[in-house]
Amino acid sequence: MSTEEQYRIRQVNIYYYLEDDSMSVIEPVVENSGILQGKLIKRQRLAKNDRGDHYHWKDLNRGINITIYGKTFRVVDCDQFTQVFLESQGIELNPPEKMALDPYTELRKQPLRKYVTPSDFDQLKQFLTFDKQVLRFYAIWDDTDSMYGECRTYIIHYYLMDDTVEIREVHERNDGRDPFPLLMNRQRVPKVLVENAKNFPQCVLEISDQEVLEWYTAKDFIVGKSLTILGRTFFIYDCDPFTRRYYKEKFGITDLPRIDVSKREPPPVKQELPPYNGFGLVEDSAQNCFALIPKAPKKDVIKMLVNDNKVLRYLAVLESPIPEDKDRRFVFSYFLATDMISIFEPPVRNSGIIGGKYLGRTKVVKPYSTVDNPVYYGPSDFFIGAVIEVFGHRFIILDTDEYVLKYMESNAAQYSPEALASIQNHVRKREAPAPEAERFAFTSFHWLHIQILLKGSCVDIPTVSFLFYNSIYI
Repeated sequence: MSTEEQYRIRQVNIYYYLEDDSMSVIEPVVENSGILQGKLIKRQRLAKNDRGDHYHWKDLNRGINITIYGKTFRVVDCDQFTQVFLESQGIELNPPEKMALDPYTELRKQPLRKYVTPSDFDQLKQFLTFDKQVLRFYAIWDDTDSMYGECRTYIIHYYLMDDTVEIREVHERNDGRDPFPLLMNRQRVPKVLVENAKNFPQCVLEISDQEVLEWYTAKDFIVGKSLTILGRTFFIYDCDPFTRRYYKEKFGITDLPRIDVSKREPPPVKQELPPYNGFGLVEDSAQNCFALIPKAPKKDVIKMLVNDNKVLRYLAVLESPIPEDKDRRFVFSYFLATDMISIFEPPVRNSGIIGGKYLGRTKVVKPYSTVDNPVYYGPSDFFIGAVIEVFGHRFIILDTDEYVLKYMESNAAQYSPEALASIQNHVRKREAPAPEAERFAFTSFHWLHIQILLKGSCVDIPTVSFLFYNSIYI
């Protein structure tokens, strides 16, 4: 319970038994120490870590710390036998250290009375001269670097009569804080502590002159400088007129301008959408960032009404090195109302491939387009000979239906010259007359076929011949 006994240094002997790798810790008994001494840890194998490893003589050396049952021991030296044994085993020993002395034991060896020469400083004169004279400083504590931190304002009072400091909080209206007036009660604040007092429990015990080398004084409080009090760094930005006069008369400091520390509005945060995750459409996924309850993206109603039930169909082949894919055909359907594409594969018997729906209605992104700004396929991208890449699969357009030709004819401005030229070449090939040999073979074959079908009917052969030849030329 003594105020002079702040901590104790206990000297112990650690024994390691080579025959069974056991250890024991014994503290020499000191008379009138008031501490239970003797065998601290009985002989046993001691655990080194949580994995179940035990201490070995190879783990011991001078100048190291070992932890046994939560207590840390500092090994400072060893006896001659231990030194010779470890050196014979090839272990390089650290230099020995000096045994630390117990400050309380050394204090008890000193004489009971100490005669200290009194200081020339007259505290009574200081009290009578500077009574009711207080220096007032305005400071801020900037804690914005930490999570949920903020910049708070304080008033620091320095009492000249006894060199004590008081820190008061400045509350704003509706700041959401309890109206505590003081952050720190009036007390002397240490500036520099002695080396051994860094671990002194300041929150429990008061600091005396023995633990402090230098206290804060009036010359340490300057406008425009920062100082650390109780772990917080305060920046002084202004003071009152009395403080300015005091610094001018006492220290000759005349330049104490006010520093502007007003809150500046932070720059507006740019609202950026998170990267696309690959599920669904980009426009649909972006709705989750605009509202708590996402809504469907807006649609072009007029476009849907004008182009309702308008579908452009194309015949395509899959560009693939696999021989089985060369004979596969696909029907592309482009829906003008929603700019969506669906792919259907006509089933072929005995092909080994299940036909049917190859791709449901969806928007297809062009290759080499960014994820943030996707570019979808449009009607102008579909023409004969065009290569359409759908999710890594390349298709080549081979043919179109009659409606596509009429649509391209009425909307020629949407298509490139290359697309229009491909359609024109395709129409010319389709309308070109067949060669004479093919026409004669075709006519003879169908003539025989009609004779067989109409045998026994009431229609005469010349009439059928006239209709057949006219139909062929038409």
